[in-house]
Amino acid sequence: MTQEEIAQFAKLLVRHVRDAAIKSADVQLYAHNMNSPIAKRWRSKKESGDIDQFAEEVIADCVDNTIFYFLLAIDEGLFKTSFTAPNGNDIPLTDDIIGELGGWYMGEWRSEYSEERCSSDLDDM
Repeated sequence: MTQEEIAQFAKLLVRHVRDAAIKSADVQLYAHNMNSPIAKRWRSKKESGDIDQFAEEVIADCVDNTIFYFLLAIDEGLFKTSFTAPNGNDIPLTDDIIGELGGWYMGEWRSEYSEERCSSDLDDM
């Protein structure tokens, strides 16, 4: 891989994963008319005055948001990648069959597989 190719990868990663996650969190935090479940939870924690609870909520959500945007970038074909299963099979993650990694992560995977705190906003829907 050349330096130019590494720079292209870095640019995609930072803009489509990191920057997208930050922009999304900023909207949740600062848009006073935002009524998404995340924004409501953050406002409630912030208004309670307990900075530790607020930080705990934001930390978990920001990590989830970043992972979501990484998986979305894979879903959209920005990163052509595969997973090598324990049995040695290579599973391409950019196939049309997959295509929902971001949704699966937010909808099922994080609550099913995580050993850390996780907010499920789907309960309110």
